[in-house]
Amino acid sequence: MFKFYANENLSAGLVNELRRLGYDVLTSYEAGNANQGIADDRVLKMATESDRCVVTFNRDDFLNLHLSGIEHGGIVVCKDDPDCMSLVQVLNDYLIAQQSLQNRLIRVLQKNQKGSDRPFFMIREYQR
Repeated sequence: MFKFYANENLSAGLVNELRRLGYDVLTSYEAGNANQGIADDRVLKMATESDRCVVTFNRDDFLNLHLSGIEHGGIVVCKDDPDCMSLVQVLNDYLIAQQSLQNRLIRVLQKNQKGSDRPFFMIREYQR
């Protein structure tokens, strides 16, 4: 099972849902890195060195790091959404079929479905 490093912008609800499904999640607060303004490239390096994937809401900066070619242990970009349970379930369903997230960036997107008042989540992987 994948181990995660929760970037400091990630919601407690999302962290709790990941943990409820059995994922090992280390938060920036628990790592002693909260409120220090640590640069995203350093966050990614620390996570990778501890065999963890970064999970974050910060799409732009982590996408740019991924596209730069930097080696990393994986990046999961989530949508900041109050429906943490559905979001994490879609992510979990995707991760079950994955062997590794090494040097991969996946994004959990929210998509509106025509004729429905309830959006759904889907996974998109970004290639380098």
